[in-house]
Amino acid sequence: MSIGLAIAVAVTFTWLGMVTAISFLEAPLKFRAPNVTLQIGLGIGRLVFRALNSVELIFGIVILAVFLASPPSVGVSVAFGIAFTALIFQLVAVRPWLNRRSDKVLAGLNAPRSRGHYAYVGFEAIKVIALAVTGILLLSSQS
Repeated sequence: MSIGLAIAVAVTFTWLGMVTAISFLEAPLKFRAPNVTLQIGLGIGRLVFRALNSVELIFGIVILAVFLASPPSVGVSVAFGIAFTALIFQLVAVRPWLNRRSDKVLAGLNAPRSRGHYAYVGFEAIKVIALAVTGILLLSSQS
């Protein structure tokens, strides 16, 4: 296995693990903790997801650089492209929408529940599947 491929595999599965752990474990569970108000949960969530999305962007760029240096199969390219595109949609379209609502809640206003979370979770699910496929295809390409 080449160094570039090893890096792409490691980064892909690390990214997958981070998204799964944070989006599908930490995020929903924090609101069940004793004394965590909506404002505290939103404040923590904004910090955690800002950090996660920053790391995801770096991971995506690293994988893209590896793929530019050594182009993968079409299947790997498509799966990675889906994951990276889902991230971009989250950053450009969904996160600003969610931030506007959380700004209101953090300011003490009574904002209605946002459907933006459903869009974000949908993109997270797409990303998880696409990253798993990317990693598996990368590993199987070296058999």
